[in-house]
Amino acid sequence: MGNDDVTLTPKTITKPKLERPKLYKVILVNDDYTPREFVVLVLKAVFSMNEDASQRVMITAHKMGTCVVVVCARDIAETKAKEATDLAKEAGFPLLFQTEPEE
Repeated sequence: MGNDDVTLTPKTITKPKLERPKLYKVILVNDDYTPREFVVLVLKAVFSMNEDASQRVMITAHKMGTCVVVVCARDIAETKAKEATDLAKEAGFPLLFQTEPEE
């Protein structure tokens, strides 16, 4: 009745491999001049962190010298880092946020 010798092979569709965009870290760099309260304020305003998270990030940077604030797409990371650094500059503080590719 049927053709038993016919084998059906599924067609393989090859999709081009899209490389995930490299993620970037925004890093808070500690300094000895910017008040802790101001750092917390910037973290809340620019990075939408709550009080607890911003306090933890600020204390970690204070103790360790730096702290990763967020990991995100490059353009967002660079925009946020610039916005936060500019806010500090306008207020007369040397607070610095840097970006670097995530390993």
